[in-house]
Amino acid sequence: MRKITILLVTITTAVLLVNCKTEDKKQDFSSVTKNYFDDKNALSPLDATQSGQNEYNNQLQLEMTDGFRKSQEAFFDKYQTALNTIDKENLSEEEKNSYEIIKWEVEVGKELLKQPTNLLPVHQFWGTHLTMGQFAGGTGAQPFKTEEDYTNFLQRMEKYSVWIDSAMVYMKKGIEKGVVLPKSLTVKLIPQFAEMATPNIEDNLFYSAIKLMPASFPDSIKEDLTAKYAATINNKLIPQYKKMADFLTKEYLPASRATSGIGSLPFGKELYATYVKQWTTTDKTPEAIHELGLKEVARLTAEMEKVKTQVGFKGTLLQFFEEVRNKKELKPFTKPEEVIANFQSIYTRIKPNVDKLFALQPKTKFEIRRTEAFREKTASAEYNQGTADGTRPGIFYVPIPDVANYNMYGDEDLFLHEAIPGHHFQISLQQENESLPDFRKFNWFGAYGEGWALYTESLGKELGLYQDPYQYFGMLGNEMHRAVRLVVDTGLHSKGWTREQAIKYSLANEAESEASIIPEIERYMAIPGQALSYKIGQLKIMELRKKAEAKMGTKFDIKKFHEKVLESGVMPLALLETKINAWIENK
Repeated sequence: MRKITILLVTITTAVLLVNCKTEDKKQDFSSVTKNYFDDKNALSPLDATQSGQNEYNNQLQLEMTDGFRKSQEAFFDKYQTALNTIDKENLSEEEKNSYEIIKWEVEVGKELLKQPTNLLPVHQFWGTHLTMGQFAGGTGAQPFKTEEDYTNFLQRMEKYSVWIDSAMVYMKKGIEKGVVLPKSLTVKLIPQFAEMATPNIEDNLFYSAIKLMPASFPDSIKEDLTAKYAATINNKLIPQYKKMADFLTKEYLPASRATSGIGSLPFGKELYATYVKQWTTTDKTPEAIHELGLKEVARLTAEMEKVKTQVGFKGTLLQFFEEVRNKKELKPFTKPEEVIANFQSIYTRIKPNVDKLFALQPKTKFEIRRTEAFREKTASAEYNQGTADGTRPGIFYVPIPDVANYNMYGDEDLFLHEAIPGHHFQISLQQENESLPDFRKFNWFGAYGEGWALYTESLGKELGLYQDPYQYFGMLGNEMHRAVRLVVDTGLHSKGWTREQAIKYSLANEAESEASIIPEIERYMAIPGQALSYKIGQLKIMELRKKAEAKMGTKFDIKKFHEKVLESGVMPLALLETKINAWIENK
């Protein structure tokens, strides 16, 4: 009996030791994920503010500098080493996902650092200068509720004046090495700086927060902040905006390149391959994606022909595009407020059907707003996430630069993608999920996030939309838009297409106007590979749904499928496929 007792104690002790080691490993990995998030925020404080991490609200990265790139390299090395100390087999399934996500981000980040992308620190579509403008408006992610909030942005504005100088320094280095933007992008960039150098201080965008100052502030504080903001805007920002506008006009524009794609740069082919990997989270080659795009364009063209026949149009599909673009009945608005009201009515119509498809729904509030005037001319419709604590709603921004020519034929589809159940559901649920480490709550993978949003466009009929054939054609048109992107993005950056070739191809296959297509093509020129993410992700999610329906038969539950896709947040597509396959097999 005694021997048996000793044996039991020994076994029990061994089990406890194993459990302790397992807990230590999990505790170690929990520390890795926490530190990873903190370090990411320190490197990208504007993103941190956007995600509601307010301890970084006075910081600004100088992302183009050599020093910053060394910090990035050290960050990647640190977490590559950290992962090597973790026993992956002892992690939970969700922790394994976190492990693989960090591993993937580090590997791609290190690949991107191999190329001198810092010589192209600014373009017309997104970036620090546009984010700072959004924050300056006083109604976005940058909070302006307390004196500390105002002081934080004042410090950020001062750093931003240095950022503009740093951007010019590295753009001049780019000129020396022939690493410059295409001329057509520089032309669009110039007014973004020139128009911000308004001499009337009270009309300056960066003075907006002063006009919105809380009435509860003591007069002495109001006067002090007003004086400091005015001094910073007058003495630092306006001169820097003028300096950048002059530099762009007199030095950068003449040096800008005539070619359209990044593949024309000496390192362009390698860089584009990395961008393709980054944005699609796959190992698909540009050539394979180009061919896939051509097939999708052909499939969707056949579907569009059916709608053309349904509405009784007798001409060619190209003529039908022209009909849709100019049809007066599809341009009924006379005031921007009417466009916003139309989106509100779409929201009202789908609400009763959302519960039929989604058991998992976010708590974060949601708003529809017109895009701010300072960026409306070059902006696309977009979604800006809210905060998990409810202090800021998710916002669907709609640009309405010319209401008389605003065509509503794709609005039902657009709402599903940008708002509900597209980006608002996916991003909000991810941020609200307390079981995820913070770095995953506020993470982003375009192939998953944009793929999900494009997938939700196919749910329109199930949600009570697309009753009008023109609205259904709008869905086909928007899906065609994403299919065309596969062709033109790879065409521009890997096949040597010109901007004009890409515009011509888009006009031949889309119902969008030339005025809409031109900024889209220039968007692809500015951010190579990003436009590929939508269709690649959508096709994978649709493939997984079809597989689940086929294998599970009557046991398939659409609400459960959507829950499984959404519950863990964004991840590379291979990880999502593994997760859904495991769910299918378990059922």
